[in-house]
Parts: sequence; C-alpha cells; structure tokens
Amino acid sequence: MAVKLPQPIEVYFASSNANDIDALERCFAADAVVRDEAKTIEGLAAIKAWRVETKRKYSFTAEPLAIAHRDGKVVVTAKVSGNFPGSPINLDSAFALKGDRIVLLEIGRG
Repeated sequence: MAVKLPQPIEVYFASSNANDIDALERCFAADAVVRDEAKTIEGLAAIKAWRVETKRKYSFTAEPLAIAHRDGKVVVTAKVSGNFPGSPINLDSAFALKGDRIVLLEIGRG
C-alpha cells in the first residue's frame, strides 16, 4: 500500500532514497531545523551536510508505512533499513510544514 504524502515530504523521502542532496532545496525552508540523534541541525546548508553524513554512516533507505497528524505536525512512520544495529527499524518523522516547505523535522523511534 502506497502512502499519500504531502509534496515536500514526498520529495524528502524520494531524495533520501535516491541520495539526491540537491533535492533538499525543493523541500526544506532556508531556515529549517532538523532534530535527529539528540542533535539540532539548523539551516539548509547544515541539513545538507547532515544528510551526507547520515547516508555515509548508515547507508539507509526509508519506506513510508503510515501517516498521521499530531499536534499540528505530519507524522510519517517509515521502515528504515541500513547499516546499523537492529536494522530494519520503524522511525517516526514529525514534519512541520509552512506552505510547500519543511520548517521542522524531528526523527525518533516509532
């Protein structure tokens, strides 16, 4: 079953699986924030660097399984497979959107 995602979130997952760093410019706001692994990454340039590093470190892919709306955010549960202990795991990614851009992404265990 395919999960219907809002356009910027669809671009985020597609760019991740294709390892397309430039596509992040089409889905994140310039001043967006990402929270992942107890770190806060701020701004598009830092988010691109984070993506490069996490792909290098974990060599992962993500398959969206479900979508929900909680506390004004779009929460996507995805099966994430890669080079890390316990793979695959389900992770929840909570997205705050403003227009057609992601302004906040918080990644945690599903």
